[in-house]
Amino acid sequence: MAGESLDEAKIIQVENLVKTFGGFAAVNDVSFSVNRGEIFAFLGPNGAGKSTTIKMLTTLLKPTSGRILIDGHDPVLHEDAVRGSFGIVFQDPSLDDELTAGENLEFHGVLYRVPADVRRKRIQELLEFVELWERRDDLVKTFSGGMKRRLEIARGLLHHPKIFFLDEPTQGLDPQTRNHLWQYIKNLNQTEKITIFFTTHYIEEAEKAAGKVAVIDEGKIVGQGSPEELKVKTGSQTLEESFLSLTGHKIRDDEAGAVDQMRMRRRLWHR
Repeated sequence: MAGESLDEAKIIQVENLVKTFGGFAAVNDVSFSVNRGEIFAFLGPNGAGKSTTIKMLTTLLKPTSGRILIDGHDPVLHEDAVRGSFGIVFQDPSLDDELTAGENLEFHGVLYRVPADVRRKRIQELLEFVELWERRDDLVKTFSGGMKRRLEIARGLLHHPKIFFLDEPTQGLDPQTRNHLWQYIKNLNQTEKITIFFTTHYIEEAEKAAGKVAVIDEGKIVGQGSPEELKVKTGSQTLEESFLSLTGHKIRDDEAGAVDQMRMRRRLWHR
């Protein structure tokens, strides 16, 4: 990507990306690309560097070194252009619980300068898409976790983004709600041809939903390709076996990753 060369087929291009905090490298020399219209998964345990990477792609953190292009723009140099090109669902809830579903979307539309007539039509379309139109006047604090996730998806799509980032979108949801949510996401990819970039520590999500998977562990990408390609490369029958072959350990939902381990050590040191 030297000289900010642009491959039109690739909507995300990342080269030698590094992010350090003090002497700790949360993201360490990461390179990958995402094709337009692709569903791309970042698969790794908690603390592997997934959320830190997504924050750099979405202008929330500046890289220590390396290069990023989002739809042809550098997030550091062209922050506004990059922000207008994507929608995002954060790992932690970010809705205003004291507003209604409709008011949350209305506020987002005003923030992104979506014209009022377009905004009204789009809000109805999206709330119907996520099956929340009948709850548009209800306060968000009355919603279940799955309903809030669906509303966050609707909100992130309001301004017609080219890329949709989802950081651990189904964490904390029961299996049935998780499967239902992925039906919305895959339908969205097919109907609006939007690029989906999601992070997860659920292997079955990456295997079933993603066209391409990057396995990240301790801040480094240790393998990438389609689920089938990763199985072939590692001589494995399942993506779980491939992950074990690439990282030397299994993903566990309660596993403390590298960043969490550092936090725990710091707490011990300061006692």
